[in-house]
Amino acid sequence: MLIGYARISTQDQTLDLQMDALEKAGCGKIFTDKVSGTKAERKGLTEALSHLREGDTLVVWRLDRLGRSLRHLIDTVTELHDRGVGFKSLQENIDTTTSGGKLVFHIFGALAEFEREIIRERTQAGLASARSRGKVGGRPKALSAKQVQILRNMAADKSLAVADICKTLGIGRTTFYRYVKAGENGESNS
Repeated sequence: MLIGYARISTQDQTLDLQMDALEKAGCGKIFTDKVSGTKAERKGLTEALSHLREGDTLVVWRLDRLGRSLRHLIDTVTELHDRGVGFKSLQENIDTTTSGGKLVFHIFGALAEFEREIIRERTQAGLASARSRGKVGGRPKALSAKQVQILRNMAADKSLAVADICKTLGIGRTTFYRYVKAGENGESNS
């Protein structure tokens, strides 16, 4: 069975064009949303996805009606494929129930993966560049090197309560134990 999904972004737009195309394509049931594509929660899409059964095909007028991003689109179609459900986009002539449609979609997936890798590489290069200039990322350390030494000396004195040490240094118990454990393992942690 062909199940249609149509979406418009604003109340000023109309679903007529998409509905006509989906009906002409032979969709037995059509689910709709009147919400921006950037919104994660789309009731019509959720209903359409839950209505689909193995052997069905989800049909959209255009790819951008289904996915918030290329990654979301690929994830959605992959999920459909895993459930034995086909996907068809009328404007782009993509039909994952055919070998040509599967090829096109795999190319999209490869491009999305390539884009993610490029972003990751750029991020890593930026972090390495910042480190080479002496910048250190992450959360600042709770204690200075001098305070760490004081903490370890106080922790070695078994007559002092952990709560008192924490209050004196202005830290929580978790921080206290993290620094004590690091000292036991020979780490500097500062």
